Amino acid sequence: QVQLVESGGALVHTGGSLRLSCAASGFTFRTYAMRWYRQAPGKERELVAHIASTGGSTNYADSVKGRFTISRDNAKNTVYLQMNSLKPEDTAAYYCYAYSGYVEYWGQGTQVTVSS
Repeated sequence: QVQLVESGGALVHTGGSLRLSCAASGFTFRTYAMRWYRQAPGKERELVAHIASTGGSTNYADSVKGRFTISRDNAKNTVYLQMNSLKPEDTAAYYCYAYSGYVEYWGQGTQVTVSS
């Protein structure tokens, strides 16, 4: 069955770094665009970063530009989110999302907490 399994979330101090991973299985990963979303308590889920199926194009939310980098390894069926210079406002559950046309899949999320 389809699975998106996130990992790498943790408690870090302001200014720290984390790398999130999302391991995909059960579908043809290389044909799906991938995104990372996040949701903080009491807030709506927001798009953080996007990467095309080939990895040839990426987009970021203004709030993370210059600090976060999305990448993918189609040979490993994995997408990554490198997060640097973390701020307390980055605290949220981070979700992996895959889509191709009208087909979409969500992961279960991994918690990132940034202490001040």
